[in-house]
Amino acid sequence: MIKRIHVLEDDEDIRYIIGVLLKDEGYELQLSSTFAELKSKLRDSVPDLFILDVMIPDGDGTDICTDLKGDPFTKHIPIIVMSANDQNKQKSLEAGANDYISKPFDIDYIVRRINAQLSKS
Repeated sequence: MIKRIHVLEDDEDIRYIIGVLLKDEGYELQLSSTFAELKSKLRDSVPDLFILDVMIPDGDGTDICTDLKGDPFTKHIPIIVMSANDQNKQKSLEAGANDYISKPFDIDYIVRRINAQLSKS
């Protein structure tokens, strides 16, 4: 069964790169640039994994992580938080993130981290 990943990233270039990379790996993707867009898309389908950027226009990825982990419909879904500021790592893990990736990221590294999370679920 194909795994679905929802990527919340406001930077169009990063969203594109992650999208191409994950499609090449055989994943189905949902892409959002705002928290409102993510919430809207959750009404249609729930992913197998979330990748959240910390800095987005309508929120903070760590707060969104807390929100998703507090929702009975999404609390079981692994979340990987990404940020260019490593000071967000501890805050992300305290918010319930299952993993954290620093930007800029190595493409092979992010694929390994995603595969590791999906193999647990």
